[in-house]
Amino acid sequence: MSLRHAVLGLLADRTASGYDLMRLFQTSLANVWPATQSQLYTELNRLSDAGLVTVTAEGPRGRKEYGITGDGRAELRHWLLEVEPERNRRSDALLRVFFLDQVSPGQGRAYLERERRLAGERHRALRELADALAGEPDPLAVNGLLALEWGLRFTRMQEEWAEWAAERLAAAPAAAPPPAD
Repeated sequence: MSLRHAVLGLLADRTASGYDLMRLFQTSLANVWPATQSQLYTELNRLSDAGLVTVTAEGPRGRKEYGITGDGRAELRHWLLEVEPERNRRSDALLRVFFLDQVSPGQGRAYLERERRLAGERHRALRELADALAGEPDPLAVNGLLALEWGLRFTRMQEEWAEWAAERLAAAPAAAPPPAD
């Protein structure tokens, strides 16, 4: 996914200012594709230059409201239906697991416990968001809940896996201590 398509998707159902889009990002898309305010405004300018969005209204203090154009809608549909999504397989957290033999068993278990705790915290935060969105008829909320369910299941799995891995590490035969520095 790109910021370009995220902005087009948000503008597909409603016009919005950069400020409005940033608020929508913070309450929805930021969980899967975070963006800063400067990135968002830069992307709005690029989309406007490319003819994919247009300024539909201007207000006080330079406030601009943007709407998607026909070309923008075509680009969004092309991306949705014809562009294969990136499926990132890199995980810094899991890469570290491969090398836990380089630290003491207690440090390895502490690392896994921290991963379990962080996944649990993320899961609880997503659960709160899901509860807040429940019953919202807006398409962004309805579809957002579908993505949120993936996050809930993934964080639950991460939490369970880290607990299991820490138990396995504790039960493993003692290895030679890692070389000292």
